[in-house]
Amino acid sequence: MPAPMKRSVLHGHDMRYTDDGAGPPIVFVHGLMSSSQTWRSQIGRLADRHRVIAPDLFGHGESAKPPGDYSLSAHAASLRDLFDVLDVRSATLVGHSLGGGISLQLAYLFPDRVDALVLVSSGGLGRELNPFLRAATLPGSELVLPVIASRWLHDAGDTALRFWSRVGLPSISPSSDEAWQGLSSLADGDTRRAFLATSRSVIDVHGQTVSAQNRLARIASRPAMLVWGERDRIVPASHVENARHELPSARVEMFARSGHFPHLDEPDRFAGVLGDFITHSVVPGGDIRAGRVAADLTTADPATGGPATADLTTADLTTADLTTEPVVSGPPVAR
Repeated sequence: MPAPMKRSVLHGHDMRYTDDGAGPPIVFVHGLMSSSQTWRSQIGRLADRHRVIAPDLFGHGESAKPPGDYSLSAHAASLRDLFDVLDVRSATLVGHSLGGGISLQLAYLFPDRVDALVLVSSGGLGRELNPFLRAATLPGSELVLPVIASRWLHDAGDTALRFWSRVGLPSISPSSDEAWQGLSSLADGDTRRAFLATSRSVIDVHGQTVSAQNRLARIASRPAMLVWGERDRIVPASHVENARHELPSARVEMFARSGHFPHLDEPDRFAGVLGDFITHSVVPGGDIRAGRVAADLTTADPATGGPATADLTTADLTTADLTTEPVVSGPPVAR
């Protein structure tokens, strides 16, 4: 059974997440048009040996979708704040697609919070990107996306897929199904606005605009693994070579039968590879903390566009299980 969703109140807005198991922590970070549910099969496989945390990023899933900053730095700051709420000093980060870019940004800004990096079909490692995501950044996409993501079109697509299956044609892959379901999430106006804000912060009509390649040397001392599906049509597998050039000691795992979501296309192999990497490469809370970043580093708060600093009070950050009464943040504390 999946672990129940919990919530934290960060800067006055709900962030929902799964927190299950005990042991060295693993934090799963999903990608664009996705949610923590994309990791559900991995949580069940790893929670017997690890504390597994999988948040819905702001603007996604069941988390709040406030107007504001949805840049990589803003998402990274929110994850850092969630670490503080959950008393997670450091963790292995497993980031998929956009979540890979966020994980890289968190490791760059707050290196003491990251024991190891696992980048799955990660963003931020090259310019090339699927044409649909590039087109979504064009002026006027606000008018087109509601039609593409509409319920009637999604229902028609589901009917076509069921017919496809009944006549014996090859079944659609889990990667393709996840991408299709993610598109339907854009039928919600708040989700769509958050998607556009997020995508336009890292993508333009030519591809990805944010690159980690000239910053990877700063995190090269951390254990790292690159996982990619050879059939990826969203972020090409050739980006592995870009990262390998600057992270020569990184472990590389190519999944020949996988698309953009290798953790869904080959879940057993993915869990095995991840477990082996953590067992043999990661020392939780090791000496990486010697290079702790100054506590006054700031990034933007997704809710307001203002600073999200490291000196947050308990009035800013609270947590509760969803089975309890709703959490209400306390009054602002003067600084």
